[in-house]
Amino acid sequence: MMAEHRARMEHELSTGARPVGATTEEAAAANVQRMFDSIAPKYDLLNHLLSMGLDQWWWARAARTFREVLARPDAAVLDLCCGTGDMTMALMKHRPVGVGEGPVYAVDFSHEMLERGREKFAGKNIVAIEADALHLPMSDSSLDLVVSAFGFRNLANYEEGLAELYRVLAPGGQIGILDCNQPEGVVGALYDLYFKHVLPRVGGMISGDARAYRYLPASVERFPRPKRMLEMIRAAGFGDASWTSYTFGTSGLYRATKP
Repeated sequence: MMAEHRARMEHELSTGARPVGATTEEAAAANVQRMFDSIAPKYDLLNHLLSMGLDQWWWARAARTFREVLARPDAAVLDLCCGTGDMTMALMKHRPVGVGEGPVYAVDFSHEMLERGREKFAGKNIVAIEADALHLPMSDSSLDLVVSAFGFRNLANYEEGLAELYRVLAPGGQIGILDCNQPEGVVGALYDLYFKHVLPRVGGMISGDARAYRYLPASVERFPRPKRMLEMIRAAGFGDASWTSYTFGTSGLYRATKP
């Protein structure tokens, strides 16, 4: 009975993001959208500051993982939940330049975040699209690679998000989900201390939105641990699912392929 209870609780916590006060998926999505619009002006500064510069290394490492598919001029690539576009720019470093080069699509549902991304995208072969990750404006089986960096855990429904990725990927296409993780042991205790006490105070003070930076550690705590996330990825139909730990397990990259 206890095992069944734990399994049920883990499933309930894994369904999707739930900011405080949001009781439905629709309310959660609207709440997260407003939150990211609010913190957009200071988002890049705080990302670099609060991660102590590790975020840039994480993006670069994840992008290098997919350099083989990125090097194909005809590859259709999507950066999902692109935010202000730093992951998009990391992917672009591995794209060929010349005739026949396909664009990288950068999708986010926060208008303010995407506007800041567009400033970085100027003059580059990047198409910015304001859209919901659960209802992408892409045809079935039309993409070769979908990468999401630190955005997937903000979806209102993780299983629907994975189903949507499966829909838009062509057979043989790959996904890469780079996101935070709650480590165990001593590292986990130190991580909790920083993430739940230091980060919300500093983030709230600089951004002017304390609620958003209280949501951040809560969203990581709610996000599925690697074992559960891999189960969900496989259940969505993907094969070759794996998780690579980054920086003592504080973040990591999920990879999988559509058969």
